[in-house]
Formats: sequence, C-alpha cells, structure tokens
Amino acid sequence: MCGDDKDKAGCACGEGGCDCGGECDCGGGCDCGCGCACAPKFQRRYQTKAEQIAKLEKYLAELKLEVQAVEEHLADLRK
Repeated sequence: MCGDDKDKAGCACGEGGCDCGGECDCGGGCDCGCGCACAPKFQRRYQTKAEQIAKLEKYLAELKLEVQAVEEHLADLRK
C-alpha cells in the first residue's frame, strides 16, 4: 500500500499507483505522498548554458525538418 489511505492515482512512478510501502525504485519520480526515500528533495530551477545550447540545437534541427517538409509540400503543389 502507498501509505495510509492516500490517493494512489497521483503517483508518478508510471504505474498508476505506488505499492512501495515506504521503499520503492521509481527512479526519483514518486510524488504520491507516501514518504518513500525516492521522493525528490531538490530540483534545479535553471538550466546550465550547455543545457540551453543542447535544447536550442535540438529545436533548431526540428525546425529545419519542418521547413524541409513545407518546401517539399510546396514543390508537390506547384507540379
């Protein structure tokens, strides 16, 4: 059971509920309120410069693919 009679639906373990009994291996994502050791204690609220660059480079690559798809669609319409 996930501690007392708490709602298990809010557990982020990805299993729709947590039967950890105070100890689980959900990878630090358990937020069902059961008080297990894997509940996150600290989360950064900022991104490092390297993380920002990586995120923007990924976004740019996705945009380039989108542009390519639009250009191909336009070429097909112009035929």
